[in-house]
Amino acid sequence: MSDHTDSTFPGDTVEVHADPDALVAAAAVRFVAVVVAAQAERGSASVVLTGGGTGIGLLERVRKSPGDIDWSRLDVFWGDERFVPAGDPDRNDLQSRQALLDHVPVDPARLHPVAASDGEYPDPVEAAAEYSAVVHAYLAEHGAFDLHLLGMGGEGHVNSLFPHTDAVREEHELVVAVTDSPKPPPVRVTLTLPAIRRARHVVLVVSGAAKAEAVAAALGGADPVDIPAAGATGIDSTTWLVDQEARTALR
Repeated sequence: MSDHTDSTFPGDTVEVHADPDALVAAAAVRFVAVVVAAQAERGSASVVLTGGGTGIGLLERVRKSPGDIDWSRLDVFWGDERFVPAGDPDRNDLQSRQALLDHVPVDPARLHPVAASDGEYPDPVEAAAEYSAVVHAYLAEHGAFDLHLLGMGGEGHVNSLFPHTDAVREEHELVVAVTDSPKPPPVRVTLTLPAIRRARHVVLVVSGAAKAEAVAAALGGADPVDIPAAGATGIDSTTWLVDQEARTALR
């Protein structure tokens, strides 16, 4: 499955893949494996999706090779969302539906998108509070998410948790509004590091030389306030899937 696996980092497994295409393929295999195993063990499963080219690309791969996933027994959440109108092509929700969810028999009642800016909660703080209630209700019943997928930015951000922001410093709330994202659009709703840590399996999927230094810093034990990805850890496992370019700063 991988070209190289390095488990020398405490608590982390690092898999290095040849190129972005191999990376996305491996991430899709991991997605299917975690969901199928969770459904076999507990009857249902939950995933927290990520956006971006890699995150959407892996959903397209899952669509082509879904394995034995029972889509009717899958709950779907989003790690963050751009707070824009429902039909805006920037929404992770819309991109995920186009890539995968509109093409599989998922139960609509088990899709849990963040409210859109033109919906019932036009204030991002209210939208975050509403999503927090949904997340808390699910976790109260099921204990944890099964899989939280994450991409990472070149400065180390995950979800909409950017370095040196109030959102990445949050220690208690599971969902917060972001009104000053350094990456447009500025207004977002995001799951926090405490929410990420409520996942049994966290998988970070990272490609490109521009992210190599942040990968090395996160795995080297950086402060999550400086490198948010450093604080993204799972209950049972934390797996970094990276391509050759993204691993170049690892020693």
